[in-house]
Amino acid sequence: MKIIIVGCGRMGSGLARTLSLRGHTVAVVDREAANFERLGPSFKGKTIAGVGFDRDVLTQAGIQRADAFASVTPIDEENIVAARLASQVFRVPRVIARMYDPRKAEIYRRLGLQTIDPIAWGVNRLAELLCSTQLDTVTSLGGGNIDIVEVEAPPVLVRRRVQDLMVPGEIHVVAISRGGRTFLPTLGTEFEAGDLIHLAIVPASAARLKTMLGLA
Repeated sequence: MKIIIVGCGRMGSGLARTLSLRGHTVAVVDREAANFERLGPSFKGKTIAGVGFDRDVLTQAGIQRADAFASVTPIDEENIVAARLASQVFRVPRVIARMYDPRKAEIYRRLGLQTIDPIAWGVNRLAELLCSTQLDTVTSLGGGNIDIVEVEAPPVLVRRRVQDLMVPGEIHVVAISRGGRTFLPTLGTEFEAGDLIHLAIVPASAARLKTMLGLA
Protein backbone atom coordinates (compact mmCIF):
# COMPACT_ATOMS: atom_id res chain seq x y z
CA MET A 1 0.00 0.00 0.00
CA LYS A 2 0.99 3.63 -0.54
CA ILE A 3 0.40 5.52 2.69
CA ILE A 4 0.79 9.18 3.68
CA ILE A 5 1.27 10.20 7.29
CA VAL A 6 0.97 13.82 8.38
CA GLY A 7 2.83 14.52 11.61
CA CYS A 8 6.21 13.09 12.60
CA GLY A 9 5.91 13.17 16.36
CA ARG A 10 6.15 10.04 18.48
CA MET A 11 2.98 8.51 17.06
CA GLY A 12 3.58 9.53 13.46
CA SER A 13 7.20 8.43 13.37
CA GLY A 14 6.42 5.14 15.09
CA LEU A 15 3.56 4.48 12.68
CA ALA A 16 5.75 5.33 9.69
CA ARG A 17 8.55 3.01 10.80
CA THR A 18 6.14 0.16 11.49
CA LEU A 19 4.37 0.46 8.14
CA SER A 20 7.66 0.77 6.28
CA LEU A 21 9.02 -2.38 7.95
CA ARG A 22 5.86 -4.18 6.86
CA GLY A 23 6.69 -3.41 3.26
CA HIS A 24 4.40 -0.46 2.58
CA THR A 25 5.46 2.64 0.66
CA VAL A 26 5.30 5.50 3.17
CA ALA A 27 5.52 9.29 2.80
CA VAL A 28 5.71 11.49 5.90
CA VAL A 29 4.76 15.17 6.03
CA ASP A 30 5.72 17.52 8.87
CA ARG A 31 6.11 21.26 9.35
CA GLU A 32 9.57 20.82 10.87
CA ALA A 33 12.19 18.98 8.84
CA ALA A 34 14.14 18.29 12.04
CA ASN A 35 11.34 15.97 13.19
CA PHE A 36 12.24 13.50 10.47
CA GLU A 37 15.26 12.51 12.55
CA ARG A 38 12.79 10.46 14.64
CA LEU A 39 12.38 8.11 11.70
CA GLY A 40 15.94 6.84 12.04
CA PRO A 41 18.45 5.87 9.36
CA SER A 42 16.64 2.64 8.47
CA PHE A 43 13.50 4.44 7.23
CA LYS A 44 13.28 4.08 3.45
CA GLY A 45 10.21 6.21 2.82
CA LYS A 46 9.78 9.75 1.58
CA THR A 47 9.79 12.89 3.73
CA ILE A 48 8.25 16.26 2.82
CA ALA A 49 8.60 19.40 4.94
CA GLY A 50 5.41 21.44 4.84
CA VAL A 51 1.85 21.92 6.06
CA GLY A 52 -0.23 18.76 6.00
CA PHE A 53 -3.30 20.40 4.45
CA ASP A 54 -1.41 22.22 1.67
CA ARG A 55 -2.46 20.72 -1.68
CA ASP A 56 0.97 21.19 -3.26
CA VAL A 57 2.63 19.47 -0.30
CA LEU A 58 0.22 16.56 -0.46
CA THR A 59 0.76 16.31 -4.21
CA GLN A 60 4.51 16.04 -3.58
CA ALA A 61 3.75 13.25 -1.14
CA GLY A 62 1.89 11.40 -3.91
CA ILE A 63 -1.64 11.70 -2.59
CA GLN A 64 -3.21 11.09 -6.01
CA ARG A 65 -1.96 7.51 -5.79
CA ALA A 66 -2.34 7.02 -2.04
CA ASP A 67 -4.24 4.03 -0.68
CA ALA A 68 -4.40 5.36 2.89
CA PHE A 69 -3.86 8.60 4.81
CA ALA A 70 -3.42 9.39 8.50
CA SER A 71 -3.09 12.82 10.10
CA VAL A 72 -1.62 12.52 13.60
CA THR A 73 -0.28 15.98 14.44
CA PRO A 74 -0.83 17.38 17.97
CA ILE A 75 -3.47 19.79 16.63
CA ASP A 76 -7.04 18.50 16.18
CA GLU A 77 -8.03 21.20 13.71
CA GLU A 78 -5.05 20.51 11.47
CA ASN A 79 -5.77 16.79 11.50
CA ILE A 80 -9.40 17.30 10.56
CA VAL A 81 -8.66 19.72 7.72
CA ALA A 82 -5.97 17.44 6.31
CA ALA A 83 -8.15 14.35 6.63
CA ARG A 84 -11.19 15.95 5.01
CA LEU A 85 -9.01 17.20 2.16
CA ALA A 86 -7.61 13.71 1.63
CA SER A 87 -11.06 12.12 1.79
CA GLN A 88 -13.29 14.60 -0.02
CA VAL A 89 -10.93 16.19 -2.55
CA PHE A 90 -8.36 13.50 -3.31
CA ARG A 91 -10.70 10.57 -2.61
CA VAL A 92 -8.15 8.53 -0.66
CA PRO A 93 -9.91 5.22 0.21
CA ARG A 94 -8.81 5.04 3.86
CA VAL A 95 -8.47 8.18 5.97
CA ILE A 96 -7.96 8.50 9.72
CA ALA A 97 -7.53 11.59 11.92
CA ARG A 98 -6.22 11.64 15.47
CA MET A 99 -8.44 13.67 17.80
CA TYR A 100 -7.77 14.70 21.39
CA ASP A 101 -11.20 16.28 21.97
CA PRO A 102 -13.76 13.43 22.25
CA ARG A 103 -16.66 15.79 21.49
CA LYS A 104 -15.12 16.80 18.18
CA ALA A 105 -14.22 13.21 17.42
CA GLU A 106 -17.84 12.12 17.81
CA ILE A 107 -19.08 14.95 15.57
CA TYR A 108 -16.71 14.03 12.77
CA ARG A 109 -17.42 10.32 13.13
CA ARG A 110 -21.08 11.13 12.50
CA LEU A 111 -20.00 12.96 9.36
CA GLY A 112 -18.30 9.81 8.14
CA LEU A 113 -14.69 10.65 9.02
CA GLN A 114 -12.86 7.95 10.93
CA THR A 115 -11.08 9.29 14.01
CA ILE A 116 -9.01 7.84 16.82
CA ASP A 117 -8.71 9.25 20.33
CA PRO A 118 -5.47 7.83 21.81
CA ILE A 119 -6.41 8.92 25.33
CA ALA A 120 -9.83 7.24 25.28
CA TRP A 121 -8.35 4.15 23.68
CA GLY A 122 -5.60 4.01 26.31
CA VAL A 123 -8.02 4.50 29.20
CA ASN A 124 -10.35 1.74 27.99
CA ARG A 125 -7.47 -0.63 27.28
CA LEU A 126 -5.88 -0.05 30.69
CA ALA A 127 -9.22 -0.53 32.43
CA GLU A 128 -9.70 -3.82 30.59
CA LEU A 129 -6.20 -5.04 31.45
CA LEU A 130 -6.60 -4.12 35.11
CA CYS A 131 -10.08 -5.52 35.63
CA SER A 132 -10.38 -8.52 33.34
CA THR A 133 -8.22 -11.62 33.47
CA GLN A 134 -10.36 -14.11 31.54
CA LEU A 135 -11.11 -12.05 28.40
CA ASP A 136 -8.31 -11.59 25.89
CA THR A 137 -8.68 -8.23 24.14
CA VAL A 138 -7.32 -8.56 20.62
CA THR A 139 -7.86 -5.01 19.41
CA SER A 140 -10.05 -1.93 19.84
CA LEU A 141 -12.05 -0.03 17.23
CA GLY A 142 -13.34 3.54 16.98
CA GLY A 143 -10.87 5.02 19.43
CA GLY A 144 -11.71 2.46 22.09
CA ASN A 145 -15.50 2.45 21.67
CA ILE A 146 -15.56 -1.24 20.72
CA ASP A 147 -13.27 -4.05 21.87
CA ILE A 148 -12.70 -7.28 19.97
CA VAL A 149 -12.18 -10.02 22.56
CA GLU A 150 -11.56 -13.75 22.51
CA VAL A 151 -12.53 -16.34 25.11
CA GLU A 152 -12.58 -20.12 25.17
CA ALA A 153 -16.10 -21.44 25.56
CA PRO A 154 -16.63 -22.22 29.27
CA PRO A 155 -18.68 -25.28 30.31
CA VAL A 156 -21.75 -23.13 30.95
CA LEU A 157 -21.95 -22.31 27.21
CA VAL A 158 -21.54 -25.80 25.76
CA ARG A 159 -24.67 -26.78 23.78
CA ARG A 160 -26.12 -23.31 24.18
CA ARG A 161 -26.73 -21.15 21.13
CA VAL A 162 -25.04 -18.01 19.84
CA GLN A 163 -28.25 -16.04 20.38
CA ASP A 164 -27.93 -16.73 24.12
CA LEU A 165 -24.70 -14.70 24.19
CA MET A 166 -25.96 -11.74 22.15
CA VAL A 167 -26.97 -8.42 23.71
CA PRO A 168 -28.08 -5.87 21.08
CA GLY A 169 -25.85 -2.81 21.11
CA GLU A 170 -23.51 -4.32 23.71
CA ILE A 171 -22.26 -7.83 22.93
CA HIS A 172 -22.06 -9.50 19.51
CA VAL A 173 -20.55 -12.88 18.58
CA VAL A 174 -18.41 -12.20 15.52
CA ALA A 175 -16.89 -15.60 14.78
CA ILE A 176 -16.02 -19.00 16.24
CA SER A 177 -12.75 -20.92 15.82
CA ARG A 178 -13.25 -24.68 16.01
CA GLY A 179 -11.09 -27.59 14.93
CA GLY A 180 -8.54 -25.46 13.12
CA ARG A 181 -10.97 -23.29 11.16
CA THR A 182 -12.83 -20.05 11.85
CA PHE A 183 -16.38 -19.45 10.66
CA LEU A 184 -19.25 -16.98 10.96
CA PRO A 185 -21.98 -18.53 13.12
CA THR A 186 -25.73 -18.12 12.84
CA LEU A 187 -27.92 -17.27 15.80
CA GLY A 188 -28.76 -20.95 16.10
CA THR A 189 -25.16 -22.23 16.08
CA GLU A 190 -24.42 -24.23 19.22
CA PHE A 191 -21.19 -23.74 21.14
CA GLU A 192 -18.94 -26.77 21.64
CA ALA A 193 -16.21 -27.51 24.17
CA GLY A 194 -12.91 -26.06 22.96
CA ASP A 195 -14.49 -23.32 20.85
CA LEU A 196 -12.61 -20.03 20.73
CA ILE A 197 -15.29 -17.34 20.62
CA HIS A 198 -14.55 -13.97 19.02
CA LEU A 199 -16.81 -11.15 20.23
CA ALA A 200 -17.28 -7.43 19.68
CA ILE A 201 -18.26 -5.68 22.90
CA VAL A 202 -18.77 -2.24 24.38
CA PRO A 203 -16.02 -1.95 27.05
CA ALA A 204 -18.59 -1.08 29.72
CA SER A 205 -20.28 -4.44 29.07
CA ALA A 206 -17.19 -6.53 29.88
CA ALA A 207 -18.47 -7.31 33.39
CA ARG A 208 -21.87 -8.34 31.99
CA LEU A 209 -20.19 -10.65 29.48
CA LYS A 210 -18.10 -12.27 32.21
CA THR A 211 -21.27 -12.92 34.20
CA MET A 212 -22.92 -14.52 31.17
CA LEU A 213 -19.85 -16.70 30.69
CA GLY A 214 -19.81 -17.71 34.35
CA LEU A 215 -16.43 -16.04 34.82
CA ALA A 216 -17.44 -13.28 37.24
